[in-house]
Amino acid sequence: MLKINQANYDLIREHGERGYPQECCGILLGSLANNYRTVRSIYPCNNAHPEPSRHYSLDSLEVIRAQRLARDQGLDIVGFYHSHPDHPAQYSETDLAWAHWPNCSYVITSVQEGRAFETKSFLLQGPEESKMFSDEEIEII
Repeated sequence: MLKINQANYDLIREHGERGYPQECCGILLGSLANNYRTVRSIYPCNNAHPEPSRHYSLDSLEVIRAQRLARDQGLDIVGFYHSHPDHPAQYSETDLAWAHWPNCSYVITSVQEGRAFETKSFLLQGPEESKMFSDEEIEII
């Protein structure tokens, strides 16, 4: 389960609206306990993909900055988020292929005509050669 407060949930959705019609992306910082990933803050990133209206890519330097920030705050990277402009909040084959952080949440917000519509989370499980996403409940705390 992914636990997140309303303010951070809203920031993710607003980031998707601001980035429309391109995909936005960012990192979820928090803690993991008893199979619950609790988001304490988000780290918005620039979409580094050359086709940002179709895909997203995190710049490795931003990931390193987020890791340092998390460490300094006693937190961990517990997941990632991105938007799907004018597409459902469902992961794509590309999303799965490019996901490489097992036991992390991957949050997707569908942004329809510039407005955040639906937000879902998926947990990446398994070793790289047989990884898969499973639906993950989001609890607003």
